[in-house]
Amino acid sequence: MKQTLRATHLAELGERLEGKVRDIYLRPRDVVLVATDRHSSFDRIIAYVPGKGEVLNRLSAYWFEQTQDIVPNHVLALPDPNVTVAKRCTPLPIEAVMRGYLSGVTGTSLWTRYEKGERDFGSFRLPDGMRKNEKLRAPAFTPSTKEKDHDRNVTPQEIVETGLMARDLLARVEDVSRRLFLRGQELARARGLILVDTKYEFGLDADGALTLIDEVHTPDSSRYWQADSYQARIARGEEPEYFDKEFLRLWFMDHCDPYHDATLPEAPADMVEELSRRYAAIFTQLTGEAVSATEENIEERIRRNFAAYLRRAS
Repeated sequence: MKQTLRATHLAELGERLEGKVRDIYLRPRDVVLVATDRHSSFDRIIAYVPGKGEVLNRLSAYWFEQTQDIVPNHVLALPDPNVTVAKRCTPLPIEAVMRGYLSGVTGTSLWTRYEKGERDFGSFRLPDGMRKNEKLRAPAFTPSTKEKDHDRNVTPQEIVETGLMARDLLARVEDVSRRLFLRGQELARARGLILVDTKYEFGLDADGALTLIDEVHTPDSSRYWQADSYQARIARGEEPEYFDKEFLRLWFMDHCDPYHDATLPEAPADMVEELSRRYAAIFTQLTGEAVSATEENIEERIRRNFAAYLRRAS
């Protein structure tokens, strides 16, 4: 049975910070990012999904490599399937959200806002008469703020006027985001997938260069639909065939109050197994590679691989 990486405690890697999904180790000249199998929703951990951390780490590595001609990224090395050694960067204060379709169900999504009558989205307008999940004439740049509770939609003009970012840097971020998104759509389509929307994180490196950081085009940061069934399903008024992790979230909503209960029930084993299978399946569809089948202790493997990396680097 494949092991699950819930957390790491690798003092030899540096000072440890814990994010929702990643354990972050700070070192003098770089940062070590360990992608765990934690699954976050409702601003808390609701499950541990075997293989998820490896999928996020390796899929990001794949996309970083496929887009390095567009913008530099933070990757220095991948000493382990779950580990990225990255340049230390100063994160920019916005998330660069790109949308290719009129879709979504949250309060900040294009479709929700469009359905309520909104047509002017700050830097672009949408015509009347569009249908849910319809392709936009051109990808839309819809940045958001990074806030503790919930991200907030913000227009490019508001970003500049409030002093969040300088106009020239924001223009660079938007240009790079569009090019990254178009590249992602192109390569995903070649693998039978539609990249619907995504978000990018950028930072400035020690020399002030714009750098792509965090993760890229993963199932956690992006939405994917199967391309071959899209037209027929839309014509029938059905939802596109999509990578779905929502079923586990809905189970918790049906069985507890996940926002307020002090203790949550344990996620059903069959649902966790199915979610693990789905992460592995989309990874393979995008990259043509398989997720590791190893049954060894992942933390010990990371410790061994990182020590070997340090020996090679010295």
